Amino acid sequence: MSRKEKLLKRLLSLPKDFTYNELKLLLVSFNYIEYTLGKTSGSRVAFYNKSNNHIIRLHKPHPSNILKRYQINLIIEELNKNGLLNER
Repeated sequence: MSRKEKLLKRLLSLPKDFTYNELKLLLVSFNYIEYTLGKTSGSRVAFYNKSNNHIIRLHKPHPSNILKRYQINLIIEELNKNGLLNER
C-alpha cells in the first residue's frame, strides 16, 4: 500500500488526530499546491489543483497541528465532489 493510499485510508476513518502535515502530504499527492493568501491572511490557506481548476480553502489548525472534525469532513466532501476518491 502506497503512502497516498495509507493517508487516504486514515483520513476516511475520521481520526481524531489527523494532522495538517498529513493533509498537506495527501493533497500534494492529488496534485494540489498550497497557497497562503498573503501576509495578512493569518491561518487561511488554499490548496489549488491546476488540472481540474479546483480550490480547497481552510484555516490551519492552531495552536496544535490537529485538524478539527469539520475540516476532515470538508476535505472528504471536496475530494469526493471532484471524483478523486473514486480513483481508488
